[in-house]
Amino acid sequence: MTLSEIRQLIAEDIAATDQLILKRLASDVVLINQIGHYIIHSGGKRLRPLMTLLSARACGYEGQHHLTMAAVIEFIHTSTLLHDDVVDESDTRRGNKTANEVWGNAASVLVGDFLYSRSFEMMVEPNEMAIMRLMSEATNVIAEGEVLQLLNCHDVSTDETRYMEVIHRKTAKLFEAATQLGAILAHQPEWEQPLAQYGCLVGTAFQLVDDALDYMGDAETLGKNVGDDLAEGKPTLPLIYILEHGSEEEKAIVRRAIESEGIALIDEVSEIIRNSGAIEYTYEVARKEAIAAQDALTVLPDSEYKNALTALAELAVGRDH
Repeated sequence: MTLSEIRQLIAEDIAATDQLILKRLASDVVLINQIGHYIIHSGGKRLRPLMTLLSARACGYEGQHHLTMAAVIEFIHTSTLLHDDVVDESDTRRGNKTANEVWGNAASVLVGDFLYSRSFEMMVEPNEMAIMRLMSEATNVIAEGEVLQLLNCHDVSTDETRYMEVIHRKTAKLFEAATQLGAILAHQPEWEQPLAQYGCLVGTAFQLVDDALDYMGDAETLGKNVGDDLAEGKPTLPLIYILEHGSEEEKAIVRRAIESEGIALIDEVSEIIRNSGAIEYTYEVARKEAIAAQDALTVLPDSEYKNALTALAELAVGRDH
């Protein structure tokens, strides 16, 4: 099942969510409209809202609040992108200039705050305290993950356990919340934890592949600069693998890159990673996460929506951007 086929399965829901996003993005403040529309329309896979829509349908939900919550998930994700690009000093995302590159850091941070607060304004609409509890906790965990990642930057003592903790908080938590929402909306509490586990595992696999692609893709395909993680001193799993299994010479080069020299050593580091088994190891970990995610879905009744969620776990690993 391809991503296109999955989208076609819930094409009406996706179209309705897109319309809702545009409607709720509107503001009397012109700059908010400009930046909001710029980043919302700059591409992206929209996997997180897609997972909300699919999980709700897989749980038998027949109302309309899944559209609202899918938009909420996208707004929260977009707000984190705006903030991330400022923190990381990024100039390219999804093949376009970042909002901070076009409008400056201050505007990007403030519009990110607007999207974040708009999402909370919207999430009260289903009138479900369980949703508020889930989303308030999720956003807090994501913020903690951002800080943890900042602490790990340029730190060569970061090991795989610390790295995975950052992934679980910073990236996987929103995937987890996105899928758990479907069970909450459908009032199926017995499926909340399996769907939450599924989302967390898919989100982890997704980030692992992202980190591998940073050393093996090209800028045009990735939609960002190759080596961005290295430039920012982020010790991701491919680098951690070298620090644990590489030769002393390879370890020394990677340490220098993480601690201070960054992008200046991208060619040397990329060659080391490609020839060391680091990419293969990262994909192996990602595939294990994806398989475990599929296993978590076994409690759900069979349906085309469950099949789509299963396929998404595979697609999270088998992508090139």
